[in-house]
Amino acid sequence: MVLKDKVIVFLGNTRFDSEIQATSLFIARNLAKENKVYFIDYPFTLKDYFDSSNTSERRKEKFSVFSDGLLNTDIPNLKIIITPPVLPINFLPEGFLFRSILKVNESILGHRIKHILVKEGVGEFIYINSFNFHYPGLADIIKPTLNVYHCVDPMIVPWDMKHGIKSEEQLVKQSDLVICTSKALFIEKKSLNKNSYFVPNATDSVNSAGVNQDDLHALVENLKKPIIGYLGTIERRIDYELLQEVIDLNKDKTFVFAGPTVSEHIPETFFDNPNAHMLGPIVYNEVPQMINSFDVAIIPFKKDEVSSTIFPIKLFEYLGAGKPVVATDFNDDLKDFTDNCVQYCENAKSFTEAIQTELTTNSPERIQCRKDLAKLNTWENRADQIAVILENHLSKI
Repeated sequence: MVLKDKVIVFLGNTRFDSEIQATSLFIARNLAKENKVYFIDYPFTLKDYFDSSNTSERRKEKFSVFSDGLLNTDIPNLKIIITPPVLPINFLPEGFLFRSILKVNESILGHRIKHILVKEGVGEFIYINSFNFHYPGLADIIKPTLNVYHCVDPMIVPWDMKHGIKSEEQLVKQSDLVICTSKALFIEKKSLNKNSYFVPNATDSVNSAGVNQDDLHALVENLKKPIIGYLGTIERRIDYELLQEVIDLNKDKTFVFAGPTVSEHIPETFFDNPNAHMLGPIVYNEVPQMINSFDVAIIPFKKDEVSSTIFPIKLFEYLGAGKPVVATDFNDDLKDFTDNCVQYCENAKSFTEAIQTELTTNSPERIQCRKDLAKLNTWENRADQIAVILENHLSKI
């Protein structure tokens, strides 16, 4: 890694102990191998605080303004910053009142961060806002040496879009550089900030190793094989019309969908398929065993302007496990990173044919080819690419 012995402050879009691991945490953990990293826990609002009866005691102890606000992790160079709760304001309409109270919230976060950095003897540091567009003005308060925005997804959730569209535009324009996880996002952000870069998502190959290949996950061990599986949130981006047709064409196969569901996006009739099973959320440490249980892994996303900006983490998780992958042709850029290891399909007929082909042609050689490809697309490699970009910009300051 080129970047060494620097201090990096991350504001991520997740909580450090979330069961669903996020890009920001993977990158932070890898950058912490050679640098001192402070990861700011996704801020609680006062509403979150009073609703969170199951919040860990170690986090609660750090909410107080009199606390040092720091938690250690399993990595010596990675520390978690817990901030005091902020005011809940997303319900407010966009305008002067919202932006004024937002500044109060940012000052609460900024005061905690600055206090910790002074106490830790930190002078110069890199600040990376990893898709937390809710606090666009934080960099103005903590004053980093290098200000980075990491755009990891398109903005599609109404709760985010309400204020996020304006806030993210502010972030992109005011950052020293922008790093995007898909080419479509890169092209979009580059029109606002010329110092924009494309570094795609990856996989955690270490987590995929060591799985007992003969054991199926308990939720699928009694289901009829072959098992065609999807792992991830079941929500708006999935092409249910195509899936319905594929499932109808393959009644001899079992389709499983493992992950949280957003029911308003799922057609009611979809639950009526006798050979389709919704398994619910899978805890992080059971993900490798679930993927191992698939005979073919699928990514059945809609082909639209939103999906064209998605570079799914699950793609390389599937490949890292050696699994055949069949996907819709929702993002043409993926082909540049998957050689001939993934089949991309335009309709239900070709999707069905691809599944059958993968089932009948799978071999140890093809399995190893997929694993080798995944090794080229690890979070460690992505962190190294980001480190080079950061070091190059630091050298110009």
